[in-house]
Amino acid sequence: MKKVLVGMSGGVDSTITTLLLKEQGYEVEGVYMKLHSKPGYHEIHQARAQKAADFVGIKLHVLDLQDIFKEKVFQPFIDTYAEGKTPNPCALCNRNLKFGEMIKFADEVGADYLATGHYIQTDGEFLYAAHDDTKDQSYFLFYINKDILPRLKFPLGERKKSDIKELAASIKGLESFASQAESSEICFVETTYTDVLKNYVQVDQVGEVLDKDGNVVGEHKGYMHYTIGKRRGFTVNGAHEPHFVTKIIPEKNQIVVGTRDELACNRVVLNNLNFFNDETEFKSTVKLRYRTKAVDCNVKIENDKAYVELDEGVFGVAVGQAAVFYDDDKLIGGGWIIEAN
Repeated sequence: MKKVLVGMSGGVDSTITTLLLKEQGYEVEGVYMKLHSKPGYHEIHQARAQKAADFVGIKLHVLDLQDIFKEKVFQPFIDTYAEGKTPNPCALCNRNLKFGEMIKFADEVGADYLATGHYIQTDGEFLYAAHDDTKDQSYFLFYINKDILPRLKFPLGERKKSDIKELAASIKGLESFASQAESSEICFVETTYTDVLKNYVQVDQVGEVLDKDGNVVGEHKGYMHYTIGKRRGFTVNGAHEPHFVTKIIPEKNQIVVGTRDELACNRVVLNNLNFFNDETEFKSTVKLRYRTKAVDCNVKIENDKAYVELDEGVFGVAVGQAAVFYDDDKLIGGGWIIEAN
């Protein structure tokens, strides 16, 4: 009998994942990972994961990864905002912890496979977008090590979120999982990201707003409050049309604003690439932020960088974010934006 280690968060998705795998005849063990150190969080979620493990009748391991999480995910999150960029902590967490440390632990317990409640599909060679496009998480998994793909299982990839909740609600003993509030997009951010940053860096510091020619046209409340494309929270003297943040200058605590047309980006450059094939020149579609539509593009890879020409202008493209490439619903790979213009 093949053994599967399931990452269990205490939520409905990982709970139903565990149940489905047990029903499919696998030997199943669970693992709850302590990642961030948000007060009171683990007491609640670990108890829920234990309740789910007890219901399914499996062993639940607890893995304390708070130090690694701080080093590999949380500190880069703080540093990236301090550099005037926009981070993507979930993609880093997936590579380093959920599909890094957790696969190491799967080896320790002798598991053939690793499973999670992510909405994504795989054939063991590539990753594919989930059947439920409103919940698809493939964008956040572009950075995982391709060598582990044959060992991954995603039982929810072909299912709808609504069906998962319905299933949980229909099982006596699991009804409470169906009605739990959804977890936030970034697990350690409860309200706004600036509330988190304020504990570590000086966020509130009034600075100058510049136009594209370098003229001072207003003021803002501190550059870390802004990401590219933001249109509120700063003043522009005499403006008669909406202005958007087009550039952040952290060393001078300045932001540059412009009209919507000035926000359009037609070309990006990426580093720290992670591709699941070996092509160096290709056409595909690319997502430059999670909740945006994919646009057609031409890609050329040279000297460990990807040069991407977009077929149409994309608004609000931020350095520090991930660019993720698709061939229809197949995930080709991606990289991290270091230039956008």
